[in-house]
This record gives sequence, structure tokens and C-alpha cells, in this order.
Amino acid sequence: MGGPGGASRRLGWQADRVAAEAVTDGLIIVDKPGGMTSHDVVARCRRLARTRRVGHGGTLDPMATGVLVIGVGRATRLLTYVVGVGKVYRGTIRLGQSTLTDDAEGEVTGGADAGHVADAEIAAGLAAQTGEVDQVPSAVSAIKVNGVRAYKQVRDGKTPELAARRVTISRIEVSAIRRSEPGLVDIDVEVACSSGTYIRAIARDLGARLGVGGHLAALRRTHVGDFDLEQAATLEELAELADPVTLPLPAALRRVFQVRDADVEETRILSHGGPLEPVGIAGPYAVFGADGAPLAVVSERGGKARAEIVLVGAS
Repeated sequence: MGGPGGASRRLGWQADRVAAEAVTDGLIIVDKPGGMTSHDVVARCRRLARTRRVGHGGTLDPMATGVLVIGVGRATRLLTYVVGVGKVYRGTIRLGQSTLTDDAEGEVTGGADAGHVADAEIAAGLAAQTGEVDQVPSAVSAIKVNGVRAYKQVRDGKTPELAARRVTISRIEVSAIRRSEPGLVDIDVEVACSSGTYIRAIARDLGARLGVGGHLAALRRTHVGDFDLEQAATLEELAELADPVTLPLPAALRRVFQVRDADVEETRILSHGGPLEPVGIAGPYAVFGADGAPLAVVSERGGKARAEIVLVGAS
């Protein structure tokens, strides 16, 4: 963790700000610590930003650390776009033990001596999980089954049946295989994947394929789309700043989207909810008004550029 100097070096342009009455709309890129839920981090950021209008763009389990994107004020409306972007993780898979939660936080429920498992078998088992795959989420997840969260059903002694979901796992790279404890094998991996992928399930499925059981022993998220650990600050660093918002709304929009600049008439039309003429930009993109202020997020459909989110005048 960085001390006072760490925050100033990475976020120095923020550190000299004078505390403001108004809340800055924008994004906070947090390096989430272990032992906290994503909602715990949101609660801390609410206190730091002095507003209740705070949300997060993609849950991290309490055990996991790393990049968690937090939205403040009007920028909470951008989180729906952040949630769906690709992610990169570094983690450790432990073979030889299965757990109730498929990670290190759950009690051990089974397993077998994994000492005989060859490196080539591990590589083949991970390769089988790359590409577009149908993955069954961990039973201890927030997915609802018959209206009840799966993790609650597990706590109540039930075994929820979760349907497989199509996800894309672009790559699983092994950086180390360690056999430091009898009967156990630890595999350090980096995983690039689509939103909705459960890294715990990769560990569980590898252990099942090899017949020895497996779980996720450690996890750190290094990237959420274009956001990475280089831009992230710890909660301790953020607490040192007069304003914890590290990417004000205009900068956040330019980071997440392509940009279109509107003229005076286009600004008037779009700020009143009307459509603009298309300009051929694919996907949702940000529009800035004639005064340079954030105006909307639009997409081109039906021959018009229509607002998905209007930001001007929003509170």
C-alpha cells in the first residue's frame, strides 16, 4: 500500500485540490483489498465522496483483490457499459482439494492426491476451457434460482441447479506450477475472459476433469476493459485526497467511448431528447455539447443517432 507519497505520485493532480462543496461526477478506480465485499467498497466511497449516489461496475468476491470501477453521481449511469467489458485476472488454482465455495473461503468438501498429475495434463485441462464455452457458475453465486440467490440456498443446505452460460475465455496462461505441499498442486495463471466468467468455476472444472478436485486459492483482477492496476488507488490513498474521483465525467466518457462533438443546434436537439443525424460511429458513443460539456451517450439505429443516456441537466 502507498503512503502519503504514493497517492501524490500517482494521483498528484488530485492531491492538491481544495475540498469542494459539490460532488465531482466521475469514476474511481479502486484497488480493492481482500476481505471486503464490493458493497463494502461502495459504502467507503460514499463516505469519501460525500454522496449516496455511488455504485460499482462488476462484483469482486471478498477474497479477491484488484480493479473495481466505482461510479459517482451521473457517472453511475456509465456502469452498465463497464459491467459488460472484458476482464483479466491473475490467480492461483489449487488441485487436490474441492471446497463448498470453489475458492479458499469455503470448507474443504473433497479431493484426492494430485501429486501424480503431470504438467501436460494441467495444460490440456485448461486448454479445454478456452474459447467460447458453456460454463456452469459456482453454486455459491448471486445468481437467482427460482427467485432465490444461489448462495442463500447453499447456506440453507440445498443444492441449486444452475444452467450453463456461454462465456468467452480468450486465454489461460500458466506462469508457474508448484508442488510444495504433499498431495497438492498450485498453478499460477492469467485469464482473459468475457464478463460473466467465473474464475472459481475454471478451477473447479479443472479439478473435476483431472479427478482430484480443485478450487481457487487466490485471485487478483488486473484489468476491467481499459482500466488497470496502474490507474487504481487503494482506499487508504483515496482517503488522503480532497476529492476521490480520479476520472471526472468528461475524462471517463473519453476513456470508455468514442466521442462526437455537437454543434449548437445539435446540442439543443439532443438536450431536449431529440435524435441527431448519424455520422457512422459504431456502437454507443459519447456526445459533447457545443460548450464542451458532456451531453449524452447515443447509438445509431433506425437511421438516427438516439440518446441512450442524457447527461446534461441530470442530477
